[in-house]
Amino acid sequence: MENERIKTFVTIIGKLSVCGTEDAVTAVYLPNENLPAMQEGSWEVTEEAAAEIGEYLAGGRKKFEVPYLQEGTSFRLDVWHALSEIPYGKTVTYTELAAAAGHPKAVRAAGSACAENRIPIIVPCHRVVPSAGGVGSYVGGSELKSRLLAIEKEQS
Repeated sequence: MENERIKTFVTIIGKLSVCGTEDAVTAVYLPNENLPAMQEGSWEVTEEAAAEIGEYLAGGRKKFEVPYLQEGTSFRLDVWHALSEIPYGKTVTYTELAAAAGHPKAVRAAGSACAENRIPIIVPCHRVVPSAGGVGSYVGGSELKSRLLAIEKEQS
């Protein structure tokens, strides 16, 4: 996207980076993810996102208000919208996510859409777990996913 800038900041879970345009967040990069070549700097929206993520990690924010923009197929947009509706402190299975997105038979595809979510934490793909148990995979690793779920459990 044109005019994207990236803001990197330190949190209790490590270094995070937020990408965005003047109007919306377009990506969140978790610790150890490769960052794209992009102009360093920030917009008001990336500053707001960094502040909201910090509040979330400190247990003081349960819902994000910062505007964000995700581009994808209509199916992925359905899944990402369903992700954004999962309440703080709750988890759903991939089967439940697929149903909530309006595609109950597309469980694996819903999992793939989670993996393609470029705005983790804000669009909470960490709240989706396998029906067989455990925390499952996560772009930031299963240890980080467990930590995010623990933060939410402590504050719920």
